[in-house]
Amino acid sequence: MSTKAQNERILFGLKVKQLRQQLSMSFADLSEKAGMSVSYLNEIEKGKKYPKGEKIQTLAQALNVTPAALASSDVDEGLAPIHDLLQSNFLNELPLERFGIDLAKVVEIIAGAPSQVGAFISTLLELSRNYALRQEHFYFGALRSYLELNNNYFEELETAAENFTTSNQITAIQPFSGEQLRNILEEKYDYIISENGLDRYPELQHLRSLFIPKRKELLLSSKLSAIQRSFEYGKELGFQFMHIKERAYTSSILRGRSFEEVLNHSKAIYFSVAVHLPLQSIIQDLEQFFKLQTWDGAAFQAIMLKYDATPEMFYHRLTNILPRFFGIRKLFFLRFVHDPIKATFDVDKELHLNHKHHPHGNGIYEHYCRRWVSIALLQELFELKQSGKPSELLVKAQISNYLNTADQYLCITLARPSYPSPNKNVSVTIGLLIDDELRSKVLFLNDPAIPAREVHTTCERCPIENCVERAAEPVIAQKKQQFQLIQERLNKLLG
Repeated sequence: MSTKAQNERILFGLKVKQLRQQLSMSFADLSEKAGMSVSYLNEIEKGKKYPKGEKIQTLAQALNVTPAALASSDVDEGLAPIHDLLQSNFLNELPLERFGIDLAKVVEIIAGAPSQVGAFISTLLELSRNYALRQEHFYFGALRSYLELNNNYFEELETAAENFTTSNQITAIQPFSGEQLRNILEEKYDYIISENGLDRYPELQHLRSLFIPKRKELLLSSKLSAIQRSFEYGKELGFQFMHIKERAYTSSILRGRSFEEVLNHSKAIYFSVAVHLPLQSIIQDLEQFFKLQTWDGAAFQAIMLKYDATPEMFYHRLTNILPRFFGIRKLFFLRFVHDPIKATFDVDKELHLNHKHHPHGNGIYEHYCRRWVSIALLQELFELKQSGKPSELLVKAQISNYLNTADQYLCITLARPSYPSPNKNVSVTIGLLIDDELRSKVLFLNDPAIPAREVHTTCERCPIENCVERAAEPVIAQKKQQFQLIQERLNKLLG
């Protein structure tokens, strides 16, 4: 059913409800007067049914209005905010059905206090304009919430990956060759693979791949490593094997056209990761790693190298597996990009499971706490390169104690040069909240060799004094302290 028809049903139902209440009529009263069942009238008011011509006439007569007035899209000031909201298509852009939410029910709730909620929605829209938030920001935000609600584990995608490897006789010996995936794309799905295909287009150099559906050609960047090419092959196989039609054709989504497209892109990524890092095998590897009595960064790195995975692939798999199979549900993932030329550190990917954890991205240009291992390792990587000792990969663990809270996290970070943009560096971090569950699972947690640091969110909000790593003055913390002093003085003066 079209969005327009749905909106018409919702608005019609709200008008019926408004008119009925203005006449102080119960459902039973209207049922008797209009000759319609209470259940049918209830479905009309909830926007689930739209009566035909004859019934509109009968209903209008019972409500003391003309049929034209009842059926028109004109509303009085009481329903004006709802009308404007439906016309803006704001709610229809949100993937409510993915969260089991009925649009008509949302509108019914909003209709309970249309003026107040209308002002609230207008404020949200104004904020989105002020901060240049585009439609896809809502999609990506909704995707993160969807992944978090499901602990980033999807049985149907695990099954699809397992069925694919079994049916195509992908070897269980790790790592397998990406050429196996390329051959399946070419032989089974008639793909044309052009490994240097993107090199002809200077404006597309930031992309890793581009699929041209009309000729089934996959253009790749020549700067990709073997595993990055294999990962792109895995994504394409995910789209094909799972019969996904609504999809983006670029390696990363430049501008999401719909939530379904953004979600499907995420599914293809999950599929490729699951194919490259088989579930049971990596569970066994992690079990052995967590039994170590002391922290061993080389052993952690060795698990990733066993599957010839990128740090992003490896950490994606950790977020799939740890909540479901190890009971480690309170965790976060952050990816930082360091641009040495601009001297900036930006979060471009994040995930928070169980609840929103302290370290998180911000869109207000504040300076992230330099005490985080995520940033410290990026700075170390840059300094090594400057001294003529470049490193391909650094790994480090840290116990992060968040200031003025009882929260502690075991943070494990991998940092590497960015590909295909080696002038930048990237770090990925998984943070595991330290509680009794984690202590029982991770035996090296109390290793004194793991440094512990007191950290905060951003420099602007951090009251830690004499911090040598500080990148900006604590202006927000100072304002907060000043406001508290004002409040204390007012409380004393006013009794």
